[in-house]
Amino acid sequence: MRVFGIDCGTEFTGYGVVESCLGSKSSSLIRIAAGTIRLSKKEKTPQRLAQVYAELTALIALHQPEVVAIEDVFFSANAKSALKLGQVRGVAMLAAASCSLPVAEYAPLSVKSSVVGHGLAAKEQVQFMVKRLLNIENAFDSADAADALAIAICHIHTAQTLELQGAAR
Repeated sequence: MRVFGIDCGTEFTGYGVVESCLGSKSSSLIRIAAGTIRLSKKEKTPQRLAQVYAELTALIALHQPEVVAIEDVFFSANAKSALKLGQVRGVAMLAAASCSLPVAEYAPLSVKSSVVGHGLAAKEQVQFMVKRLLNIENAFDSADAADALAIAICHIHTAQTLELQGAAR
């Protein structure tokens, strides 16, 4: 299974592509790609959203995932920030849909719990575990890229758990 994870942001949108390889006794996770779409503060919102859409659709076409995983909206005290983030999330979902891919959404607590084992883990703990799970030695392009990889890992773990539960029935 190849998953394209997206960590939406109004200035930086991280992406990460992770593939799970099922072996005879265990499965392993392989990082295919990760990076950050950097948006200019000088551009108006429509141009920024167009950039996110263009870059995501190109990256999805390049990496050919089976599914796109996106972090669900967290509730913010700042309604204006939440609205802007929602616009970027909508564009990310549109990019996936225009490539005929299903979209899975995960709450931040679910992502952290899946990767670290604790829903209230710090960003540094998530980054440490992403490096460990993907056997990465180098630093990430950005924290957003690390978060996108974590979202992809969360989807793979969730899918594997659901498959095992279905097999047990």
